[in-house]
Amino acid sequence: MNTDREFLELASKAIGIELLWPTIEGLSPRIGGSGSDLLLWNPLTDDGDALRLAVKLGMNLWLSETECLAEVGRKIGVCENNYDGSAARRAIVRAAAEIGKQMP
Repeated sequence: MNTDREFLELASKAIGIELLWPTIEGLSPRIGGSGSDLLLWNPLTDDGDALRLAVKLGMNLWLSETECLAEVGRKIGVCENNYDGSAARRAIVRAAAEIGKQMP
């Protein structure tokens, strides 16, 4: 079973970014340069980060009132039930994580 941190690490690997984790538990990871150039990145909680992740990987998204599906290349599809914004973001991250798992 994957944790949110593992999902985020694999998803970031899929798009070639390195996450920097804060020392305080529960804070979102950061990406970017150093110091003040660091940006928060958490597609599990941020709609914009999730959409950019989906676009970067060329995902197809199907959303309904009861479920959402994130699919990449007709090979990787991840469905989440009880659709709301968080389920859509989670489906995107889980599909991206599957790509990250397949990478060396």
